Amino acid sequence: MRHFAFLDTETIDTLFHRPPEEIPGDGDRRLLATALGATLYAPGTRPHLARDVHRQTAAGVTSMVLCLEDSIADTEVAAAEANVVAALRELAGDPPRSGAGVPQLFVRVRAVAQIPDLVARLGPAGAGCLAGFVLPKFEEEGGEAGLSAVLRASEMIGRPLWAMPVLESPPVINRETRVDALCAVRRLVDKHADQVLAIRLGATDLCGLFGLRRDRDLTIYDIAVVRDCIADIVNICARGGEHIVTGPVWEYFAQPERLFVSSLRVTPFAQAERVDGREEAIRMRSALVSSDLDRLIREVVLDRANGLIGKTVIHPSHIPAVHALHVVSQEEYADAEAILDGDAGGVRPSSYANKMNELGPHRAWAQAVLRRARAFGVLREGDTFVEVLAASQAARADGTQVAG
Repeated sequence: MRHFAFLDTETIDTLFHRPPEEIPGDGDRRLLATALGATLYAPGTRPHLARDVHRQTAAGVTSMVLCLEDSIADTEVAAAEANVVAALRELAGDPPRSGAGVPQLFVRVRAVAQIPDLVARLGPAGAGCLAGFVLPKFEEEGGEAGLSAVLRASEMIGRPLWAMPVLESPPVINRETRVDALCAVRRLVDKHADQVLAIRLGATDLCGLFGLRRDRDLTIYDIAVVRDCIADIVNICARGGEHIVTGPVWEYFAQPERLFVSSLRVTPFAQAERVDGREEAIRMRSALVSSDLDRLIREVVLDRANGLIGKTVIHPSHIPAVHALHVVSQEEYADAEAILDGDAGGVRPSSYANKMNELGPHRAWAQAVLRRARAFGVLREGDTFVEVLAASQAARADGTQVAG
C-alpha cells in the first residue's frame, strides 16, 4: 500500500521532499503498523461491502475493519458473517487496483470461535485480501485463545495473518486492576510479537463503563479517567518502542451548533504557500471548523504527542486530515536524521537553531519519525499539513478521489 497515491506525479513532486514509499504487507511489523493511518471501520451488514472497499481505496484509505461486533445487532450476526465472507471472496477475485494497492483488511470478531469458522468458509483463495483479525475487549483471560486462533487461521490458509487486540474492558481502566491487567497484556503481546501488528484503544467502550461520552467540543484527553488510562497503556504496552499503539476512535460528524470557539489557528492557513490564495486557505479552515474536523485535528496532534500513531475513524471525511497530520515536516526529518547519525551519544544543536537534539534520549523518537517518513512522506521546506490537506481535497473535488 502507498499513501497519497491518488495525487498526480506533479503534485507529489511539489509537496514532498521525500514521497511516501510503497509499504509491503509482509514487511517490517512496526513500519506496517505505522502505515495503517486512519483505519476506517465499516459494519459487516453494510450492503455492497466489496464496492465500498474499492471506493475507499481510491479515496486514500489504506486500512479498513469489517466489523462483526458492536456495530451490528445481536440478531444480525449470521447475516453479517455471510456478507463479510462474500465481500472478501469478491475482493480476492477483483482486488482494488488503484495506485494505493490493496488496503489492509481486517475483520473484527465478537467471539474467538468466529475466526476459524470465517477462514474455513473463505478458504485460502477467498482469504486472499484478508490481513487479519481485530480482537475486541482483549485481556489476559481469553487473550491467549484469541491469538492462538489467529495463528491456527494462518496455518489454515498457508500465510501469516495479523492480530490487533483492542483494550477496552473494565480491568484495563479500573484503577485497582489496571496495572496488573496491562502487564498481563504486555506479556501476551510480547509472547506473540510476530503476530500482533498494533494495539488499538476502545475509547467508546472505556467511556461507556463510566457512563461518559465526550462532547464534540472536547478531545478524549479532556476525559480524565480515559486520559489516565491511555497514559498507563502507553507506559506499559508501548514502552521500549516494540509495539505500536493506535489513536482512539473519532466518532463525530458535522453539527450545526458549537459551544466553544475553535482553537485551530488561522496563521498556518493564511501562510500556506501551495494553496490557491489566502482567501481559499481561510475558506478551507472554515470548512474544517464547520465539519468539526478541527477537533479531530487537535486530537490527532495530542495522540502523537502522547505516543500514539494512526487513528480509528468511522467516516471517510476524517481520513484526509488524519493522513495529512502524519506527514513528516522537513524540520522533524532533519532532526531525526541528525540524531541517528552516529551512536556515541551526546548533544547537538538542531540545524534549525531552535532546540538541542540529545542523541541518546531522542533516538527512539527519531526512529519512529523515520518510519512515519517512509509511510507518509516528508514535506518540502516551509510546507505544513495544510498544503497536503488542500491537495487531497482538491483531488476529491476533481473526481480523482471518491469517498462516501
